[in-house]
Amino acid sequence: MSIISADTPLYSHSLPQIEEWLKDQGCQQDETQLHCWHLQQSTWQAELWLDIDQIVVRYIQAGDNGQDIQRSFKYSLSREDIEQAVFSGP
Repeated sequence: MSIISADTPLYSHSLPQIEEWLKDQGCQQDETQLHCWHLQQSTWQAELWLDIDQIVVRYIQAGDNGQDIQRSFKYSLSREDIEQAVFSGP
């Protein structure tokens, strides 16, 4: 499968390519809700949803007082932009 280009909008790639990219980033797909992904890093964890027009990320207990932080990123952003925004952490 071809690698997602760093400077191409994410919407230009097929779902299998995006799923493979998420796996390469260390994400694990939820077995029952296939649009949901989990990511565990050493200092933080997150859940990602592949929504209709955006990726939604919820950083678990990453905010003040242990609150979750939720952000969303449009598929019109490039892979590189989304990687920097999502995988750098909360």
